[in-house]
Amino acid sequence: MRISLKSILTSILYNIRFILFHIHGWKISHPKSGFGMTPLSDVFKYHHLRPFASFRTEREIFKAKYLFQDAVLKILSRTHVILKSGFVAFFIFGIISMYSVNVFSQTSGKTKATKAASANTFLNSIGINTSITAGGETLKGTIRALNYAGIRWVRVGPNNRNSTKEMIELHKQSGAKIDYGLLSGFTNISAIVDTAEILARNGALLAIEGNNEPNNFGITYKGVKGGNGASWLPVAKVQRDLYRTVKHNPVLKNYPVWDISENGAERQNVGLQFLKIPKGTKTMMPAGTKFADFANCHNYITHPSWPGLHDNQTRRSADPDSLCPVDGLYGNYGLTWRKHFKGYNQSQLRSLPRVTTETGYPIGGKVNEELQARLYLDLYLSQFKRGWSHTAIYILRIRNYEVKTDKPFAIFKNNYTPKQPARYLHIFTTILSDKKMVNEPGKLNYSITNKPKTVHNLLLQKSNGKFYLVVWGEKFTGGSEKVTVKLGRSFRSVKIYDPTTGTKAIRTLHNTGFVRLTMSDYPKIIEL
Repeated sequence: MRISLKSILTSILYNIRFILFHIHGWKISHPKSGFGMTPLSDVFKYHHLRPFASFRTEREIFKAKYLFQDAVLKILSRTHVILKSGFVAFFIFGIISMYSVNVFSQTSGKTKATKAASANTFLNSIGINTSITAGGETLKGTIRALNYAGIRWVRVGPNNRNSTKEMIELHKQSGAKIDYGLLSGFTNISAIVDTAEILARNGALLAIEGNNEPNNFGITYKGVKGGNGASWLPVAKVQRDLYRTVKHNPVLKNYPVWDISENGAERQNVGLQFLKIPKGTKTMMPAGTKFADFANCHNYITHPSWPGLHDNQTRRSADPDSLCPVDGLYGNYGLTWRKHFKGYNQSQLRSLPRVTTETGYPIGGKVNEELQARLYLDLYLSQFKRGWSHTAIYILRIRNYEVKTDKPFAIFKNNYTPKQPARYLHIFTTILSDKKMVNEPGKLNYSITNKPKTVHNLLLQKSNGKFYLVVWGEKFTGGSEKVTVKLGRSFRSVKIYDPTTGTKAIRTLHNTGFVRLTMSDYPKIIEL
């Protein structure tokens, strides 16, 4: 028995089409017994030779599938393909159907418009702790290290005994700005302001910071000891006076004041859990007292109460809410970790201006140099994504007087040879390199199909108009996950970068609206 392929496929398609057209609510008139073949020219007329990935809606994709299958049948009917076996006919139709489904479903699914952040703004958030010229560090070596890693700001203070000339020279040769402050135990506000003013006049100042960890480094202010186990009133008063002095200085008044760190350790309710003490709070300092413009935390991505490696290690550490498992924003500004003094509620914390002036994960146990490098890339991304405007890891290089403390953290060796974290950071910042701000970043309709909980993303845009979609994984307990990134429309050229391999693209796609990635515990970058 001879069976026409056209008759078999026509019958099958007619019934499938009948069902699907009713599901989608379409009414398409078909001459010639209600079916009629779609001319091949109509297919091209419909999508104007657009790539399949450019179809935006489910309905548009479905209609394209219908026209595609009709075109195939038209070709078969014109060439009078006849098969002796109905089984073979079903087999061919199955291949055709699967092909059309795969091709057209590549961009199916809803996408939403996401506004990009300026790539330059993100890069400006990347900072580090350094002594510049103290503890065996050298100005030349520090400048070379900052330029290599692409680090945009450094945290220093009077303890480091750097001259203003050295700091200005560092800025001129590296572009890095300086967060200068009281830091450990220092309370001479006039000296801080004088130095900050010189830095500001030379374009080198980023911010003025309060005391570093008064719970570990006590202070003496106006003859009264504070911090550690003593009263925290002197700590509050020196921070209040620092803020007042800066805001009354004509050169510095527009520069941000960053808060003290570890204010969650306050032993008396002096009000340091607020940037400005609100009315109705029973604090030792009066309502209306202003301490800072930005909250300041040392949310290291590991903690004695949360040891080891976890999925979403950096994302959870950057959490502004009570779910943060480390010494984060909530424990310092929501409900203080030592005495549980109430501060901001969780809704207020999410919008609170904030910075991190110390963070990191030391090498040891399961964390080797390679894993530390991956953690640090994810760390900078998670911090920025979750609202931290600036993040400084600890530390650039081992200092002679803190070898045991610094060694597990340092990203450069004593001779300034880069360790793996510095190498990956170099590649990462080179790929994203941009020196100009994008004042009005654009939007991109993209989505990640069935996005796992350990996969995250950040959309950036360079001043040349190109989008850079950074997708990172945080599966630090092992394994990998495959994802499909739908770009919302077709792009002529799509490049994929891997900051663990080099600055050149590992893959280039053409005329596509989607990218498939295998994610584990580090970022990949999609250039559009």
